[in-house]
Amino acid sequence: MPRREIPEGIRITKVGLWYVLFTLVVAVAATNTGNNALYITLAAMFGGLTVSGIASRQNVHGLTIDLAMPDEVYASQPFAIGFSLKSRGRLWPRWFLLFSVDGAGQPLLVPYLPRGGRSRGRLEVMVRRRGRHSFAFAHVASLFPFGFFRKGVRVRVDRDLLVFPELFSAEGMRTVENEAMGDDSARRAGRGHELHALRAFRQGDDPRGIHWKQTARTGAMVYTERESEQNRRLSIQFDNGVGALDDPFRRERFERLVSEAATAAVQHLGRGYEVELIARDGRIPFAGGFRQRLAVLTALALIQAVPPESEPLFGSDPRARSLAIRLEPEGAA
Repeated sequence: MPRREIPEGIRITKVGLWYVLFTLVVAVAATNTGNNALYITLAAMFGGLTVSGIASRQNVHGLTIDLAMPDEVYASQPFAIGFSLKSRGRLWPRWFLLFSVDGAGQPLLVPYLPRGGRSRGRLEVMVRRRGRHSFAFAHVASLFPFGFFRKGVRVRVDRDLLVFPELFSAEGMRTVENEAMGDDSARRAGRGHELHALRAFRQGDDPRGIHWKQTARTGAMVYTERESEQNRRLSIQFDNGVGALDDPFRRERFERLVSEAATAAVQHLGRGYEVELIARDGRIPFAGGFRQRLAVLTALALIQAVPPESEPLFGSDPRARSLAIRLEPEGAA
């Protein structure tokens, strides 16, 4: 069932303002001179105003609006909302429609909509803040036929959108890496399984690492160095126990830390890592893939500051890389 249209009134444009002023000048001249030609001109000008008002009002009635929200939206990054305009009118087409949604910035021009037809498009939008956002109304305005007036209506659409945190460049982001054995070779000496190098045995080396075949062949003690291995897991420990965020600077800093956590999660999941997210009010266990990406981003999109706690946060896998993120509570030294 089509949603009811709510009139938004008529706003005069710059062209319309000049037209009205010129009409007043002609009216004054016709009154003072009694010239029939001026009266005819004035009547034609008043007729143009009347036609413009009626036509612009009819041009925005009888429309059905549908919106298609994207699956992933990130704060401070432009995204496109798909929309469909359908005319329920059977007599006249629609011309020069301006379409927008709440908070969408500049409206998009739909130059022609055939009678009983449909027009589809994409409206570019940007939301500055993460979290849940609602688009309550879609707005349609008309400049038809002369551009003197802008007549508009709004239609309730009630579309909700979850905005993920803003993503940063991962350059310069450092995680704490454990020296325990992991899953991938790190191309440096350590305690893994892959061969790194053969070298002369040194005092303090583990005798179990002696390469006996090479030792027998060369007559000198040869030691086997193994490559260190990296664990393909990342534990993000986001301590949101920071108290009230009354200070705008602390609030902005908290939002930046949320974005850093989201960036680390997306980057590592994209490289095949398993990621866990630990916060004061919840935990997402280790997992990988697209579903884990959405789960972590959703949790970070909705995370809020909670009262401080003294107990530190710990990851569930001591071998995993860790990223500890914390904003010092207000009043901390």
